[in-house]
Amino acid sequence: MTTLTTIPHTHQWGSEGAATQRVEQFLTTVIDNDLISQHPTIWLHMKSTEELLAAAHGVEERLRAGENLPLAGTIFGVKDNIDVAGLPTTAGHPDVHRIAHTSASVVTRLENAGAIVVGKTNLDQFATGLTGARSGFGPVRSAVFPDRISGGSSSGSAAAVGHAMVDFALGTDTAGSGRIPAAFNNIVGIKPTLGLVAKDHVIPACVSFDAVTVLAPTLTTATQVLSHMIGTNLNDPTGRTWPTTTRLTAPKNPHIAVPDDATLGALSPETRALFTNATNHLRNTGATITSIDLSEFLTVAKMLYESALVAERAAAFHHHIAHRPQGTVNVVADIADRGAQFSAIEYLHAQDDLTAAKARLTARLASIDALLIPTAPRHPTLEETLNNPAAVNTEMGTFTNFMNLLDLAGVAVPWGTTHEGAFGVTVVTKPFDDQVGIDIAAQLTGDTPPTLTQPATRIVVFGAHRTGQPLHHQLTNLGARYHGTVTTSAGYRMLALPAHNGLPARPAIIPATDGTNITGEEWLITPTALGTLATQIAAPLALGHITLNTGRSVLGFTAAGTPTGLDITHHKDWVAYLTSNNNTLAV
Repeated sequence: MTTLTTIPHTHQWGSEGAATQRVEQFLTTVIDNDLISQHPTIWLHMKSTEELLAAAHGVEERLRAGENLPLAGTIFGVKDNIDVAGLPTTAGHPDVHRIAHTSASVVTRLENAGAIVVGKTNLDQFATGLTGARSGFGPVRSAVFPDRISGGSSSGSAAAVGHAMVDFALGTDTAGSGRIPAAFNNIVGIKPTLGLVAKDHVIPACVSFDAVTVLAPTLTTATQVLSHMIGTNLNDPTGRTWPTTTRLTAPKNPHIAVPDDATLGALSPETRALFTNATNHLRNTGATITSIDLSEFLTVAKMLYESALVAERAAAFHHHIAHRPQGTVNVVADIADRGAQFSAIEYLHAQDDLTAAKARLTARLASIDALLIPTAPRHPTLEETLNNPAAVNTEMGTFTNFMNLLDLAGVAVPWGTTHEGAFGVTVVTKPFDDQVGIDIAAQLTGDTPPTLTQPATRIVVFGAHRTGQPLHHQLTNLGARYHGTVTTSAGYRMLALPAHNGLPARPAIIPATDGTNITGEEWLITPTALGTLATQIAAPLALGHITLNTGRSVLGFTAAGTPTGLDITHHKDWVAYLTSNNNTLAV
C-alpha cells in the first residue's frame, strides 16, 4: 500500500500554541509558496491571512481558559455545498453565490473542538458526479497523478488533503463522492451511516441518500475527526442516533465477503491483482473470506440515476439551472431535467422497488461482518473524462452507487498504484457498524484500530475478565471494546477469592483507607450488553463505582459486602499475583 507524505507538524494537537503554529505553518508552506495558484481549481474561496490568524488566536484564548480542544492545531477545508459563516456557498455553480450567515452544524462541531476552517473547495456541480470534472470553476486533478481526475464530487476536498494543504476536509457522498476521490488522491475517506452526521445548511444533491463525509491522510485522523462530526440537529429531520445495540468492535476473525469473479471482470489485470492482494492480506490476518454474487447490488445501483429516484436531484437543484444560466454544466442540468419529468406516482413506485430490494439484500448480508470491494474499477485520465463524461462517470459508480441506496456505511482506504493511476478498496458495513468497518480497514492500513466515539459505558475489570483470563469471553462475546490499562486511586485493597462452583479464582476489589493503586483494564460496552453482563456476575462480586488515579469515577467490578479472602494488595495487579511464586489458588 502507498502511504501519503504529509507536511510535518511541529506541534501536538490540543496543546497551547498548536493553533497558531499550524496556521503559521499553513501560511508559510501553502500561501507563501503559492501552492494555491499552482493548483487553481482546488479552492473556490479562501479566508484571509488576518482571519486565519484571528481564528488561531481565538483557539489559543480558549485553551488558556481551560477548554478541552482535541482538534486545536488542525486546519480543514469544506466542500462548497456546505455552509461556512462569512464565506460564499456556490455548490460548484458561479451563478449560485450567496454568503452564508450560519455555518452547518457539522462545521460548528469541528470548530468547537478547536479546528480552523481555511476555505471552501471545488466540487462537481451540485454534488452530482464522480469525476471532479463537472464544476463550473474547472476540473480538479489528482494530487498524485496530475494527468488524471481527482474524482468527484468532493474533488477539491480530496485534492487539498492529497497535497497536504490541510489536515482533513469535509465532503459529501450520495453515490460515492466521499470514496472515489479518496482512492484517486491516495487518502482515506469515511462515509458514515446515513443520518449520523447532520446535514443542516448543506445544499442537497439527493436528500434521502446524502451523507457528510471526512477525507484525511490517515485512518486515525479520519476517525478522530468523524467522532467530533457525529450528532443530530433539529434542522435536519433525517438525523439518526446510535442504537443501544451498536457493535463497538469488529470480531477477532471477521467474516468478509468479496465480489465474485464475474463482478471483478470490470477491473484491469493490474487492479485485479491489487484487489486480490488486499483480500489475501485480510485472510492472512485471520478473516474468513467468502465470494458473493453482487449482480443484484449493481442492479440496484442503477436506480440512483435510471429510475424515478432521480426526481430527488430535480427537487434539490433543478430550479437553479432549469434555464441553464452561464456556468451550468450541461450533463448536470440534463440529469435534473430528466428527474423533473417523473410523476409523484412513478417516484413512489421506485421507492417501493428500492424498499423490496433493500430487504432482500440486507438479508444476504446478515451473516457477514463486512463486504470488501474495489472503490473504483480504474483511474481515468482527465482528457478521457472530458471527451466522454457520461460514460466515465457511470463506470466510476460501478461499486459505489448502491451503498447509500441500501443504507450501508463505508471506509475507503488507498491500496497501491499502477501505471494507470491510484487504486483503493472500500470496507462496506451494515448501518451503525461504522466501528466494525474502521477496525477492518485498520488491518489494511496497519494502524492500531482507532476508536470512533459513540455512546457507551466504560467499565473496569481487574481479574477473570481481563485479556487472556478465563472469563474474558464474556466481554468479547458482548462486543465490548478494549480502551486501555487503568489504575485505581490509592483507596483500594485486593482479596483473592478461590475457584468454586465452576467459577475461576477472582479478585475482590474493596475500598479501604489503607489501600493502594490497583491495576485493571478499561473497556467500552453498550448499555444493552452491560445489562447482559450484569446477569453473569456471581456473588460476592458486583458492579459499583471505582475511582481511578485520575479522579475519574467509572463503573467496575467490586465486591458486595465484606468478602473473605487472601489479602494480595501488595501485588497491585491480579495477573502479577497469578504469576508470582506465592500464588496458591486453583485458577
